[in-house]
Amino acid sequence: MNSFGQLLRLTTFGESHGAAIGGVLDGFPAGVAIDEEFIRCEMRRRRPGQSAITTQRNEQDEVRFLSGIFEGRSTGTPIAFVIENGNNRSGDYDNMRDLFRPSHADYTYECKYGVRDHRGGGRSSARETAVRVCAGALAKLALAKLGITVQAYTSQVGDIMLEKDYRCYDLASGESNAVRCPDAEKAQLMEQLIMEVKREGDTVGGVVTCVVKGAPAGLGEPLYDKLTSTLAHAMLSINAAKGFEYGNGFEAASGRGSRQNDIFYNDNGRIATRTNNSGGVQGGISNGNDIYFRVAFKPVATLLMEQPTVTGGGEETMLLARGRHDPCVVPRAVPVVEAMTALALLDHYMLSRAKDRMFL
Repeated sequence: MNSFGQLLRLTTFGESHGAAIGGVLDGFPAGVAIDEEFIRCEMRRRRPGQSAITTQRNEQDEVRFLSGIFEGRSTGTPIAFVIENGNNRSGDYDNMRDLFRPSHADYTYECKYGVRDHRGGGRSSARETAVRVCAGALAKLALAKLGITVQAYTSQVGDIMLEKDYRCYDLASGESNAVRCPDAEKAQLMEQLIMEVKREGDTVGGVVTCVVKGAPAGLGEPLYDKLTSTLAHAMLSINAAKGFEYGNGFEAASGRGSRQNDIFYNDNGRIATRTNNSGGVQGGISNGNDIYFRVAFKPVATLLMEQPTVTGGGEETMLLARGRHDPCVVPRAVPVVEAMTALALLDHYMLSRAKDRMFL
């Protein structure tokens, strides 16, 4: 429902146009140094209004920690935090009070609850992902102590995509441009496309690729709690996410096993594989290789052009949306993908270590 994780559990609260959003991260390990400047940096990567290709809602996304941190370190008790909403313009949504916006959660929330917050989608708004980024930043700090890194980047916007393997790029260089793409030439084309659809009042989708380095072999549970199952759950819980694939993904369906299998060999006394078509996970458990996967995001559903719809009473009408919206969610989705990945990995690491300790 509103929580994610098992031993490490994030519960979020708040709506897009409420007083604040926030979360409680329970089960976070004690003794982790909390770098608040790092957390602020992560929040800035997701915050609205950061460039011409994102929504111009101007939220500072400053995090206020309420518990679980003492003298700069985690205490092992629940870490509670809030993020104030300061730049909401709820009046922009007055004309949508009794309308169902195409491809939004308006109709389904009405069906489920019988009531809904029409201001920016309320609980269904991507505003909630700011909480995930804060919690994910904490998880990243813990993973860094274990030598595990998480790096995502924009690999596709519309029909413009990176053709090369992730190993051919300096992934960190994606942070040098507004699109978060590690290929400067492609980044420029992507930005031009986003600006073009923005001028038209339209939107465009794309793909985020994520790479995890340093994860040990053995993370993941058999069957229903496979590492990949958890990652898929995490990614598809993000607003506008429409697809998830890891390793060779759907491309593997058209190939043959003789070309897909990752062959084992002896690498100076260490068992290794010659390829990594499995994306670092076999049988749902990490094998020590890089974990990599892709998440597809649809075009944002809010268009700044007239669309046909119906009222709550079923009367056909036209809707012209107002407000401030992303023409492409992908650049701001990059830190969200990283955050959810970090939370999933740290949770699985803790599950693995909990079982180890049973026999010590």
